[in-house]
Amino acid sequence: MTLNPSAANYSHLSPALAVGDDEPDRNLALELVRVTEAAAIAGGHWVGFGEKNLADGAAVDAMRSLLATVHFNGVVVIGEGEKDEAPMLFNGEVVGDGTGAECDVAVDPIDGTRLTAMGINNALSVLAVAERGAMFDPSAVFYMEKLVTGPEAADMVDLRLPVKQNLHLIAKAKGVKINQLTVMVLDRDRHQRLIQEIRDAGARTKIILDGDVAGAIAAARAGTGVDALMGIGGTPEGIVAACAIKTLGGVIQGRLWPTDDDERQKALDAGHNLDRVLSTNDLVTSDNCYFAATGITDGDLLRGVRYDKGRVMTQSIVMRSKSGTIRIVDGEHQAAKWESYGRRS
Repeated sequence: MTLNPSAANYSHLSPALAVGDDEPDRNLALELVRVTEAAAIAGGHWVGFGEKNLADGAAVDAMRSLLATVHFNGVVVIGEGEKDEAPMLFNGEVVGDGTGAECDVAVDPIDGTRLTAMGINNALSVLAVAERGAMFDPSAVFYMEKLVTGPEAADMVDLRLPVKQNLHLIAKAKGVKINQLTVMVLDRDRHQRLIQEIRDAGARTKIILDGDVAGAIAAARAGTGVDALMGIGGTPEGIVAACAIKTLGGVIQGRLWPTDDDERQKALDAGHNLDRVLSTNDLVTSDNCYFAATGITDGDLLRGVRYDKGRVMTQSIVMRSKSGTIRIVDGEHQAAKWESYGRRS
């Protein structure tokens, strides 16, 4: 059969979507979902058992095993576990099958280990990938002050402004009254004043125990009922969320928040300006990055792991910033094939 010459004009990938041989390509997206699915299934066996480290350990083992099969040459630059002295995929660990593009990898086998242990909403397994050298190095500063909102107000908000002023800017950009806004905040003693400022400004608060990756994405994504995330949370989680927000088109702004003098000095020695407000593009510089997450417990973003006779059901989200594509992936797995990740009683 002879190809119609005019049809040939439509057989080429748009230059905006093309990648070189040394860049992660679009096929990577579904490989990453397989990784977060495995970690979520392994961690899901521990939901409600009160054992957050055992849950995290199971998810780490599953994530590490599946990462070894992914077609890339990855290095973990945002590792899991150092902050909580939990099981780890450590910074500098080489992952992937050693072929393909060189990549930075950010992992959180369970974002919300306490949520998993207690059977509370919004626990996720999370993975982000970008070109080598693209992810911000926080130099062991584990926390940052954050402001996240969606595309409408992305160019208007500023972390340095008073809370009330930022909320007025978000309300104006969205065309709603300030009392129609909902702001997600982690339930921490350090946020008592922030919560009061939000309420005094007239906005509503949604308090979460943990899981500010899910919170950040909910704040940036339409239809979640969350308009912003504010407060101090994990720096690694902020960098992971930035990879998702690259696709969603919102904004995350962050400012490093050392917890003590030793951490502050380490940041200064590494050359960080602690007054600097970091933007989405500072946290991840690449325009070709990926984010994947699978629900462990039900939440604002995804359904959690579910069981039905011989099946395990998962729900995942995967994003690619270069194409702006977001996919929701519903997985159905034969339970017998995943017995090696089951909880040992």
